[in-house]
Amino acid sequence: MERNRIKMLVGALAALGCMVWTPALAAQAKRSTFGKLPDGRAVPAVTLSNARGVSATVIAYGASLQSVIMPDRAGKRADVALGYARIDEYLSTPQYFGGTVGRFANRIAKGRFVLDGKPYQTPVNNGPNALHGGTVGFDKVLWEVVDVKSGPTASVTLRYISPDGDQGYPGTMTVDATYSLDEANALTIEYRATTDRPTIANITNHAYWNLSGEGSANGAMGTIVTIPAERYTPTDSGAIPTGVLAPVAGTVFDFRKPRAIGERVRDARDEQIVFGRGYDHNWVIGRSVTPSQHLMARAYDPASGRGFELWSTQPGLQFYSGNFLDGTSSGKAGKIYREGDAFVMEPQIFPDTPNQSGFGSARLDPGQTYRNVMTYRLTNGQRAK
Repeated sequence: MERNRIKMLVGALAALGCMVWTPALAAQAKRSTFGKLPDGRAVPAVTLSNARGVSATVIAYGASLQSVIMPDRAGKRADVALGYARIDEYLSTPQYFGGTVGRFANRIAKGRFVLDGKPYQTPVNNGPNALHGGTVGFDKVLWEVVDVKSGPTASVTLRYISPDGDQGYPGTMTVDATYSLDEANALTIEYRATTDRPTIANITNHAYWNLSGEGSANGAMGTIVTIPAERYTPTDSGAIPTGVLAPVAGTVFDFRKPRAIGERVRDARDEQIVFGRGYDHNWVIGRSVTPSQHLMARAYDPASGRGFELWSTQPGLQFYSGNFLDGTSSGKAGKIYREGDAFVMEPQIFPDTPNQSGFGSARLDPGQTYRNVMTYRLTNGQRAK
């Protein structure tokens, strides 16, 4: 009742042309601790929440999105992001759950690239290739919490300084990850990076989504997905792009009209599905990074009414259907995560860009700022009150 009176007062003042901000209607950011690492360092956590029942918890280990809680169309809240309840699980069974991945997200063929005529070798950790920055990528280090804010938009900014030669990459890179949540249910993740030597950069977030609720028996294969892309990048058997930008028309990769993930994810007639054990491919949304965001994808769970639109500044969308969730991990609800229990949508530049002349550039020079901004516009089918 009191909250409604406050809203009425704010509305009346606004009608008179007054600009009003009140803490009672502000999104909140609250600090806590998510356990300790074996060396005794505490792992900070920050929970962002708004008045519409949405919250997001970020932990400093891996600058990871540990939890996203949102109501369904009936107002029932559930955690829709896969993750662990304890820090020791992130250490013992790493799965990239909600992690910040870099310096180079996705794959680099044989872990090798050449920059200014000099060859570099990064650790191979995905068959013969490098994945998500190497064996100790950004998802496996402790970040520093440098700023926490409540207000019309609640936010937390974390920072990691990757030293020159880290995982074989040149240059000292300073990376900021800012998570923010507003009262319109927009959850934004912004990555910025600078370097003191020429290097390469491709940083994104690896959130696993199950809009029915993490650990739900429904899994995620009934999720309806739309991806506004006319082309995708086929791969070899090791998930390295062939360099071709292939049309999605007439293939199982055509999500220009809404389709359930599970509708064609097991179609063994498509060699690409066999290679990836499902979807684990890059969709071509554009050909270069843009200053402003554009639509990358939509996802909707018919059972709960929960969904989101994903917007980003990046040209590529890596869409992964949870093919390698193998029952070795159990999540916050105490349920085992199985194949197809979640999906991942990662805005980024194309995989293996440093080795693919037709894919543009992954280069970051001193004086430049790398930037990847992605926003999940969360929805739940409820009418605004």
